[in-house]
Amino acid sequence: MRLKNHLFWLAAFIAFFIDQLTKYWVVQTFKLGQTLPLLQDVFHITYVTNTGAAFSLLTGKVEWLRWLSLGVSLVLIGLALFSPLLNLWDQLGYGLILGGAMGNGIDRFILGYVVDFLDFRLINFAVFNMADSFISIGIVCLLIASLQKTPTSSHRSR
Repeated sequence: MRLKNHLFWLAAFIAFFIDQLTKYWVVQTFKLGQTLPLLQDVFHITYVTNTGAAFSLLTGKVEWLRWLSLGVSLVLIGLALFSPLLNLWDQLGYGLILGGAMGNGIDRFILGYVVDFLDFRLINFAVFNMADSFISIGIVCLLIASLQKTPTSSHRSR
């Protein structure tokens, strides 16, 4: 079987690698709860853990979330393996989502929580990580793909 959807696999690998590398750096560099202001009161690196989903939704539901991450990952892998060749935006979007889902999923299976550290204080946003960022960017890519697939208005004959 010849591997297709090369951008999908590349995006997934890079997203997963960057996510795990940055989490490793934070865990090795900071104490839990420690913060480093890069732009005072705007953007900090703050090491926290999250037993929930994005924005601390479903806090404490690690068991359910780890299986959800695994399920999403398997569905996306199946999509890339068995579907026809996907367009560029679909490959990029699904690949980034897979990399993010795998990054947070691995954390949930191994650690029982997700490592978060990106802390935008200017807008009082929840602390998040690179996996969350890649999932969000992936969703934007899929929205772009869906807009490109939208048929233009057809001219009716009279």
